[in-house]
Amino acid sequence: MARVTGTKRSILDAAVELASLNGITGTTMEDVAVRAGVAKGSVYYNFSSKDKLFEQLLLDGVGTLAETLREARGTKTGTPALRSMVDAILELVASNQPMAKLIAAEIFRTDRSWQSPLQLVRREALAEFVAVIQHAHPDRPDAELMAGTVFGAVLVGGIEWLVFSPDRSLQEVSDSVMFMLSGNLTA
Repeated sequence: MARVTGTKRSILDAAVELASLNGITGTTMEDVAVRAGVAKGSVYYNFSSKDKLFEQLLLDGVGTLAETLREARGTKTGTPALRSMVDAILELVASNQPMAKLIAAEIFRTDRSWQSPLQLVRREALAEFVAVIQHAHPDRPDAELMAGTVFGAVLVGGIEWLVFSPDRSLQEVSDSVMFMLSGNLTA
């Protein structure tokens, strides 16, 4: 994935910060311009509309997530693959809380203009979990649903950790998530 730099990067960074504070609806292109330190015309030059700005932002964020999950899984299978991907998501959440909040808020919305392209990239990210699940249980017809459930639990668990339990280490949170996923939670 090509890295965005310069003015465009400043605009995207400002947009994610503002959206994590005010939501997308509460964020204006003028607010983004002020936060990015650029003229409002520069925002519109780079992104023809607010929808295009947030579409690009979310596609970049979920695309980075998919790439990170691919790298984390590598050639691993089973529990080592799952642990590696859980840790990778938690590290991403910790390193970019505003983006994690934005993805958590938008990934399940169906009323946004960017939902269709976002779902394609989401499916790419979930494919890494699907591969692990199908390797362990090739006859499961619901691997994609299970992958979405794991992804959602780890993403929201990561945000929960950073907002309400920031004193816990990544290792503690990862261990808790893995315990939950092991099926021992109610045993």
